[in-house]
Amino acid sequence: MQALLDTIATATIPSDAQRLFHGRGGCFPGNEAWTLDAFPPVWLVTKFGEATPEEVAALTAALQARQAQIAPPEQPLNAVLQTRCAGRSETTVLAGAVPERHVVTEDGARYLVNLIRGQNHGLFLDMTEGRRWVQAHAQGAKVLNLFAYTCSFSVAALRGGAKAVVNIDMAHPALATGQHNHQLNGITSGAQFLGHDLFSSWGKVTRLGPYDLVIADPPSHQKGSFVAAKDWPRLLRRLPDLLKPGARALLCLNAPEIPEQFLRDQLAAQAPELIIEQRLPNPPAFADVSADRALKVLVVQR
Repeated sequence: MQALLDTIATATIPSDAQRLFHGRGGCFPGNEAWTLDAFPPVWLVTKFGEATPEEVAALTAALQARQAQIAPPEQPLNAVLQTRCAGRSETTVLAGAVPERHVVTEDGARYLVNLIRGQNHGLFLDMTEGRRWVQAHAQGAKVLNLFAYTCSFSVAALRGGAKAVVNIDMAHPALATGQHNHQLNGITSGAQFLGHDLFSSWGKVTRLGPYDLVIADPPSHQKGSFVAAKDWPRLLRRLPDLLKPGARALLCLNAPEIPEQFLRDQLAAQAPELIIEQRLPNPPAFADVSADRALKVLVVQR
């Protein structure tokens, strides 16, 4: 874990939530199990596997030393360690505390996060460039946000001047957080929040369309919701009918085991009228030795 400790030793306290160390990308041999994120005012370390007492002690000491160097004395260290093993996670507060109502920022937008409960914290940091793209291309658009989760794409779209956003997700608690995120950003109109199983019925989604922009950022493998290999073809088959002529879709595939070519092949087979315009870059902090293992975000146009 030396590369992680080296990163901590030179880290600064950012104003926005962001990843600081991405061992998962394979660019730091021997550190593949580790990531470090800043959710100000909290540092979040994630270990994909069990963490030994020695590792925990070294992490805590490194974070305390760096905090003492860069923060005023009255600003305590707040640090959390999450370990993930065999599909289960355990979260431990290493130092300080996590705000009861933890709000972070990104490019001027505000989002509610939760570092203590579950593996998903409310804001996926690898999707920063996707949110920026949406905000830059949403002016006057009618947007469909599929698998909306906590609706960060909806916030980005409405901040970019979208006319309306329809947010669809099966998880009502996630949509409730999404509504809070809109309120945090002073957005009081323009968004709909529909708790709906997309594959049970497309009628509601279709009747509200067609759309100028469709965003599809599904989980890669979530039983009862979406399994990438099986459900991407079903989704892409329906996608052209949701889009106005000339409209765009943002397609997000976050499954390290599935290459970009899978999405390209399924587009050609299921929706040949959709033309791939570009693959969006990932944030530099998420550098990966393999483009196919990294997050894959394609912009397509009808």
